[in-house]
Amino acid sequence: MLDLMMSDSFENRLSGGHPNSLGDTLNVVDDILADQEKLTELIECYDSSDEVVRLRTSNALKRVQLARPSWLLRWTDHLLENIAQIDQASTQWTLAQIFRKMKPDLTDSQYDRAVTILLSNLKHSNDWIVLTQTMETLSSWATRDDGLQKQLKPLLHKHGKDERRSVRNKAEKMLVKLI
Repeated sequence: MLDLMMSDSFENRLSGGHPNSLGDTLNVVDDILADQEKLTELIECYDSSDEVVRLRTSNALKRVQLARPSWLLRWTDHLLENIAQIDQASTQWTLAQIFRKMKPDLTDSQYDRAVTILLSNLKHSNDWIVLTQTMETLSSWATRDDGLQKQLKPLLHKHGKDERRSVRNKAEKMLVKLI
């Protein structure tokens, strides 16, 4: 019976197959939407040693947030303090997207922590999706935060010279947004 329970775990269901496929992600999301308490098990999948599991966990988490935005709010501090420490591009770009949607519900302290995390990712990541999603989030916040804008503009100028068109174009577009 324990083997059956283990094989039915979210971690098991999110593993295997081609890394670019969703695997069983959509069914896991359906299970969570039917029972909010199962969100804990999904969040715990970020502890997996399998990067495909963590990638699909990120995908599932975005889908849960889209369907039930308030459900992630109790996890805000955990996302900021623990999940943000994961050195995986899919986790970093997912957090940029999740934090963008959480902004109205972040405390000042949580907002400051999110800004610090995202600025660090923008300075140190070389992944084009991390860079573009992070620029999008920080630029949307910087329109109302002069201090952030002062920190962000030099990074946008830097990324505006990136050899990858997607990164360069996003940086240029975000600079125009801040003028």
